[in-house]
Amino acid sequence: MSENQDVMTALTIRLEDELFAVEASRVREILDLVPITEVPSAPSFVGGLINVRGRVVPLADLRVMFGMERPEPDEDTRIVVMEVDIDGEPTIAGILADKVHDVTDIEAASIEEAPKVGMRWRPEFVKGIGKRNGGFIIIPDMEKIFETPAGRSQAGAASEERAAS
Repeated sequence: MSENQDVMTALTIRLEDELFAVEASRVREILDLVPITEVPSAPSFVGGLINVRGRVVPLADLRVMFGMERPEPDEDTRIVVMEVDIDGEPTIAGILADKVHDVTDIEAASIEEAPKVGMRWRPEFVKGIGKRNGGFIIIPDMEKIFETPAGRSQAGAASEERAAS
């Protein structure tokens, strides 16, 4: 790759003890925690709705998809409101973040495909792994995460994959 190759401008967020990066161009705003309306019988991944400037927005918890603990919100918890493509349609959704860090550039040359083994997350939900300051940044594939069928839960998606094969 040449020196002028693309750079991903990303908002870095923390979930548990891991650093994640989402494309900054998709981020609409960052909110302090707001009241969440629970949706009965909704999947645990998108278990609530929030009001963003009079608009009803689904709130997703990436920690569910990545099999992480779900601690109680604290003073660092934020909601990142972003645009994701769901079935080709741009859709506004919120994701919970344990902490929002900064906007940074990740060189495309430093982004590698997620390994198929040795990861604690399902590799199909990881677009790539970037490197920064000697550490790793996980780049989730937001479209695949939001398009996962059957209630968007790990168990539901896993059982569907088994049934399909």
